[in-house]
Amino acid sequence: MIPKDEFWRVMEAYGAGISPAQIVFYIAAILCVGWVFLKPGKIQSLCAKLYLAVSFAWTGVAFYMILARDMAGDSYGNYVFGAVFVVVAALFAVDVFRQRMHFSLPAARWQKIATLVLMGLVFCYPLFGIASGHRFPSLIVPGTFPCPTVALGLLLLTTALPQVDRVIYILLLICAIPFTPFVQIARYGVYEDTILLATGIYSLVLLVRYWKAERLPHQPSTPT
Repeated sequence: MIPKDEFWRVMEAYGAGISPAQIVFYIAAILCVGWVFLKPGKIQSLCAKLYLAVSFAWTGVAFYMILARDMAGDSYGNYVFGAVFVVVAALFAVDVFRQRMHFSLPAARWQKIATLVLMGLVFCYPLFGIASGHRFPSLIVPGTFPCPTVALGLLLLTTALPQVDRVIYILLLICAIPFTPFVQIARYGVYEDTILLATGIYSLVLLVRYWKAERLPHQPSTPT
């Protein structure tokens, strides 16, 4: 892995290279999520899935495989993660036609509050970056940078449980939990990625709860 200073130089170069795309993706994410949460329906879910497909494809190719490919040093780790993001993008695109997943705020009060709080934190990624001493274009923004994009995708997936694509869900959990505390936070000082870790843990807990509920006979699929 590259040193911390070089990591942030890569972030800054990537942000400068795609500007102002990160602003466009950021605003589009807020609009999509707001529409889904305020007025859930098929069209709203369709727009959210289209956004996620484009966002993950962009991040997989533009970030991991092109502009920020030096982040992995001499290894091929960037291409592995890039391929994972492209697969996730393709699966979101497939569900545009399958229409299996439908996003809406959970009925359970505690889940609704947790979802809104975590989603608000995801959109505050740039603010936490500023508080940590970083400035544009090195600010990490949902939609074009990997970690907040994973958090955004996971949170939307939790609102579709139990009818979710579990391949997407598991792939994003792998991106969110094992590496975050040891790589992004501890090694590179991306303290805002604590949001990603919290989102990953929350998403894992919900998935396990739904799996357990599905195995119990005569039990409702929605845990309380």
